[in-house]
Amino acid sequence: MNSTPMKKSTVSMRNKIYEYYTQTVLEQEMEPKSVYRFCKELKIEEADFYAHFASLEHLRGQLFCQFFDNAISLIEKEKGYVSKSPQEKLLSFYYTFFEVLLLNRSYVLFALRSDKNPLDKLATLSAFRNDFKQFVKVLIQDGNALKPTKFSQHPEGLFSEGAWIQLAFLLKFWMEDTSPGFEKTDMAIEKSVRTVFEVLDATPLESVLDFGKFLWKEKFNKA
Repeated sequence: MNSTPMKKSTVSMRNKIYEYYTQTVLEQEMEPKSVYRFCKELKIEEADFYAHFASLEHLRGQLFCQFFDNAISLIEKEKGYVSKSPQEKLLSFYYTFFEVLLLNRSYVLFALRSDKNPLDKLATLSAFRNDFKQFVKVLIQDGNALKPTKFSQHPEGLFSEGAWIQLAFLLKFWMEDTSPGFEKTDMAIEKSVRTVFEVLDATPLESVLDFGKFLWKEKFNKA
């Protein structure tokens, strides 16, 4: 997560590049061929581009980091956010993150389209994955601080990786969701987060079965 303050002119240039990049990709239905051509069409110097991004590939990855940062900024402004439990904070992030993605759905679908090389998708999401896992690790640390013994604490690395797999599943689910207002995605978010925390806390498996039934129903209905 990028917490370093940036000058307004720097933020303005980054946003200008982000906006023109997504607009160009969607209108032309293809990635820019080169930094040179991209900068020429945007009417900026290549030096302005390289002051922020190492390449077009780096720009693509940073776009998803920007979506992440926007979501974090919004939830941290929520009343009472600081006093929320780790589970509540993760839920707040998911709901807000997908609201941010909704504003950019056309681009997200293009960037992560099914016929795209899986390695390219992984490269695009790599920096975002690191930011998200760091966010989750902080939540785990907060939760562990409340545990009575060290044996009841959760391993940060294992849980953060599990949370990333969970988010990747929810992202794919959202991309394929055709329900009004993406209400099924909201249901999947609530059920999956509740399930993960209840399993970790060794509570009854009722929520696991509930989530399993939900996934089976969705898969069966699409068959």
